Amino acid sequence: MNNILSERINNLAVSQTLAMAALARELKQQGKDIISLSLGEPDFNTPDFIKEAAKQAIDDNYSTYPPVDGYLDLKEAICAKFKRDNNLNYTPNQIVVSTGAKQSLYNIAQVMLNEGDEVILPAPFWVSYFEIIKLSGGIPVEVPTSVETNFKITAAQLEAAITPKTKMMWFSSPCNPSGSVYSKAELTALVAVLKKYPNVYVVSDEIYEHINYTGDYCSIGSIEGMENNTITVNGVAKAFAMTGWRIGYIGAPEFIAKACTKMQGQVTSGANSIAQRATKAAVEANPSQIKYMVDAFHKRRDLVFGLMQEIPGFKLNNPDGAFYVFPDVSHYFGKTLRGTEIKDATDFAMYLLAEANVATVTGDAFGSPNCLRLSYATSEEQLIEAIKRIKDALS
Repeated sequence: MNNILSERINNLAVSQTLAMAALARELKQQGKDIISLSLGEPDFNTPDFIKEAAKQAIDDNYSTYPPVDGYLDLKEAICAKFKRDNNLNYTPNQIVVSTGAKQSLYNIAQVMLNEGDEVILPAPFWVSYFEIIKLSGGIPVEVPTSVETNFKITAAQLEAAITPKTKMMWFSSPCNPSGSVYSKAELTALVAVLKKYPNVYVVSDEIYEHINYTGDYCSIGSIEGMENNTITVNGVAKAFAMTGWRIGYIGAPEFIAKACTKMQGQVTSGANSIAQRATKAAVEANPSQIKYMVDAFHKRRDLVFGLMQEIPGFKLNNPDGAFYVFPDVSHYFGKTLRGTEIKDATDFAMYLLAEANVATVTGDAFGSPNCLRLSYATSEEQLIEAIKRIKDALS
């Protein structure tokens, strides 16, 4: 039946994070004791003050179509949040609220990219960047990094990747999947290169900004000279445990925001009205109100990093943010474990699922084929048991 479907969908890869999560669910339904470390989803409930705002919105009859780009008072609250947390100066006409940060990214690609435009992707990168760019006619240009460089690109690597066809660079900090956080000094070095190329735009995905253990955070758009060339993407899914509420947003130069609104108006229109009211409560809140979640993730990071250092052959950096570890497992490539030949990270992930009953995600999905992503957004008991199982399966 593939010849009936469009080339567009036939050439689109399945999200490997969602595929592995679905496989883990299927095995659980069959009665297997699977520990899933595959999905990037906080295991906390949405804070009560946000839920109360949603209940109030229902009582206040927020039940009609919202504006395509979001309620004005929510956009004003997002502007205030950008100023408070990121030293970014946006006005409401530069904000677009969407159905999740994934739609925000898709909108940007659709309105910015023409066939053959190149987009620089420091690897590892979030799994959907690559496919969204391809779907929009762009050409992803991967710039490799490694565990030794803490999975960050240098200014020299960025400069070497830029060609006359370069239109954009997309990156996340804190990074999904590596947990790496770019310092202000590191971003300033990248900006020194980008200033030479005023036609190159940066998409800065900052959805993990609050899950950050460095005590410091810098948005690339706040660095002098980048305000007109940066599209800042954020949302409430990760820091506020609101994955199912499906709200993301951007701050962008006005002509890009208008284009995204135009695109969204023909595809989904405005994001869910009740979720928007809940989001207003979230972005207006002092980040200290979610510190209990960040502290729990930090504690788990330390636990997992300590335990994983004891696994022979695993090389890993100590991630500064998000809730993932991203070990280099290439030590095992070419080896046979309990009769299973391990050719690559995908084989390794499937081996751990079969032999340890632990679901992870192959680094191939993130442009880093030597690595494996494990989420520690689950209980300490589950994490201790999962790593014990992995260690046993490799002994």
